[in-house]
Amino acid sequence: MRMKKGLFLSLIAAVAVLASCNKTLPEPEQISVNPSPLVKKGGKVNADITGTFPVKKFARRGVLVVTPVLKYDGQEALGEPVTYVGEKAKENGITVNYKAGGTYSQSCSFDYVPAMRKSQLYLRFEARIKNKVIEIPDVLIAEGVVATDELAEAKDNKTVNTPDKFQRVIQETTEADIKFLIQQANLRSSETGSEAVKNLQAAIKAAKEDEKKEISKIEISGYASPDGSQNLNENLAKNRQKAAQDFLKKDLKKNKVSTAVESKITAEDWEGFQAAMEQSNIQDKDLVLRVLSMYSDPEEREAQIKNLSSVYSTIADEILPALRRSRMILTTDLIGKSDAEIKELAKNDPAQLSVEELLYAASITNDNKEKMEFYNKAAEQYNDYRAWNNMGQLYFNDGNIAEARRCYAKALEIQPNDPDVNYNAGLAAMADGDLAKAEEYLGKAAGTKANLSAAMGTLYTMKGDYNAANQAYGESATNNAAVQQILNENYTAAAQTLNNVKEPNATTAYLKAIVAARTNDRNGVYENLKSAIAQDAAMKTRAQKDIEFSKYAEDAEFQAIVK
Repeated sequence: MRMKKGLFLSLIAAVAVLASCNKTLPEPEQISVNPSPLVKKGGKVNADITGTFPVKKFARRGVLVVTPVLKYDGQEALGEPVTYVGEKAKENGITVNYKAGGTYSQSCSFDYVPAMRKSQLYLRFEARIKNKVIEIPDVLIAEGVVATDELAEAKDNKTVNTPDKFQRVIQETTEADIKFLIQQANLRSSETGSEAVKNLQAAIKAAKEDEKKEISKIEISGYASPDGSQNLNENLAKNRQKAAQDFLKKDLKKNKVSTAVESKITAEDWEGFQAAMEQSNIQDKDLVLRVLSMYSDPEEREAQIKNLSSVYSTIADEILPALRRSRMILTTDLIGKSDAEIKELAKNDPAQLSVEELLYAASITNDNKEKMEFYNKAAEQYNDYRAWNNMGQLYFNDGNIAEARRCYAKALEIQPNDPDVNYNAGLAAMADGDLAKAEEYLGKAAGTKANLSAAMGTLYTMKGDYNAANQAYGESATNNAAVQQILNENYTAAAQTLNNVKEPNATTAYLKAIVAARTNDRNGVYENLKSAIAQDAAMKTRAQKDIEFSKYAEDAEFQAIVK
């Protein structure tokens, strides 16, 4: 924006007057400020200021020091001064030729603070020749700072909860094998009285007597080792399965347990054979395993293995006997505590709960105070990273960023590489303005359940890297993505994005008002500002100072909305 500023050139004239009293004041020249209004980008407010020194006006011995000054809220920030000197001045500076005049050019940069949204950029002058000084008022050259990028907020990205692994019903299995002699299906007391069988019988009895347990199923499988004919092995497997089933049914009847028994047979247990070989220390076992991989036909496999006379006798003694068996498998459901029991214990006796139960207790209450209490107890009792992470999430959502960062740091002490916790820690650091740390955390968040790309888009926006931000957002329909589109002056895309935000809020409406202001839609400005303020009264104060709405600031309707 180019602005006529007579005071600036009056200063030059004043320097000339000191040298020659018969010179008249010059006509106002033009000063250009780019951008105007000023714009916040990456935490900085930068501007380039240019103008001209008219011919035969800059005194040969004159000295002019020009300092950009950004005034806001009773305060001021100073830019770097630039010194211009006449041809015969003794001081150092940029020389301006008296006859030819010259170009005035200066850049300035200020660290942004929110109060600068309503501000004015001035030039401050110090003019002198030798010891003579002229007092000149500061010259206004630009007004306001566009700070729309700060509407891209970390909180627009959803934090991730690390869930519990609580299971109401936990299945337990108890297994027992009954082994048989070669080519036989007769039960032996040494087998039916084994420790494993006794444990299975005890588990069945306990499931019947414990109200927290239920028998889910009982399976009995009959097996034959992979030697001998297929027909022989199939009959052996059937008979072994039946023998074990009859034995177990007698025990079920004795204990008055009524449950179905599932049965199946495996005529030639090649799978068991391979597993046993892999776990054995038999010499040349790799050769046997290679035969299994090369041949799929059972008869061919058996023939090839028997041909390995050096190892087959060992297989017959050490591997095959364990495969001549029936296997009984009991599956029991352990019924956990009810929701009411868990909540009661979480409140009054949390030591009685496992970490999974405490985390679950927090998940089934809608009271954030209770959630925090339960997570805190889980952290105290078990120092579980999930409890710290989820407490951090509650603090973050409540706007307590310092406590959120503390909790995430605790979680990362325990699980430093967890992607979800690193993602959350990155958002908290971003919300705290610690962009370097945010980038470090987000760099470790690959694999998070959250939209990492969108979070990176927010970070890039805050850093002022708009091209990277635009690529990171992709097709995201969020407030933050719309902010970036507005900054890139893609207002059609921004409007479409804002219309597709899944959970629109006050910021959504406020951004719609900005799009309307930039596209000269007066009614859109007013309607969307009303909506934004109705959802969040703080938007009223922001709108009052927002240079985005400068064209409407004097309108009675605008004033009625924001006052």
